[in-house]
Amino acid sequence: MAQTDKKPSIIPGILIRVLLVVVALSILLPILFMISGAFTPAIEIRTMPYRWIPSKVQWSNFYRAVAGNDGSFIFIRNVANSLIVSLSVTFFTVIFSSLTGYGLSKFRFRGRNIVFMGIMMTMMIPFETIMVPLYMVVLNLGFQNTYRGLIVPFLMNAFGIFMMRQYLQTFPGEMLDAARIDGCSEPTIFTKIVMVNSGPALASLAILTFRQQWDNLIWPLMVAQDKQLKTIPPYIASFAEEKFADEGAMMAVAFLASIPVIILFISLSKYFVMGSAVYTAGKE
Repeated sequence: MAQTDKKPSIIPGILIRVLLVVVALSILLPILFMISGAFTPAIEIRTMPYRWIPSKVQWSNFYRAVAGNDGSFIFIRNVANSLIVSLSVTFFTVIFSSLTGYGLSKFRFRGRNIVFMGIMMTMMIPFETIMVPLYMVVLNLGFQNTYRGLIVPFLMNAFGIFMMRQYLQTFPGEMLDAARIDGCSEPTIFTKIVMVNSGPALASLAILTFRQQWDNLIWPLMVAQDKQLKTIPPYIASFAEEKFADEGAMMAVAFLASIPVIILFISLSKYFVMGSAVYTAGKE
């Protein structure tokens, strides 16, 4: 009796695609609402059912977003502060995490695993539990109301060390040994070989660190009392403190504040997607 090959059912594939579309839309919905609200009059934002396409484009929302509640146009200075803090923390975090991850993955020394576990234990401690002691340290060092107070406490990142160690665990040791035989020094090996060939991991860490610092609200509220030193999240929060909030301006300032992160992600998206292997590298 001839056997007939059964064609695989396409129903599971269709269901998976539908599920993925639903998940993607649920993630994008708040972003689409923010973009739509940025161009919508405040009275229409409060109207139900909500009109996703505004009846009239409200460009004045962006003017009020940049001018601020007091008309001081401090928004520009706050954006500059956020860029200075976020870029500085990102740069030093990438460097220090790479150095530490390289040392923990490619050098054998007594207590290496204990050091690594100690670093991982700090990831289990919520920031809120060390926030007050950290603030007292910053206060005693005279870093309050300075860029140093906003930057220095975040120069080292336990998650960044974990990410770089896991990635560099899979880095071929033969390449490093060949470089040492050729007479390359360890700084040269690190800068010319390790860093150059760790683009996906470095890009992933840079994006995650930049976004974390760009969205940091609690710490700038504690350290920076001067309006000239505040960053974007406290500026956005100031709109919610008003008795008569302008929802359109709030959406506009949120939209403007998200642009740098979007630009960074688009610029490094190729490396970020490739960097997904970082999280599974240590399991192989």
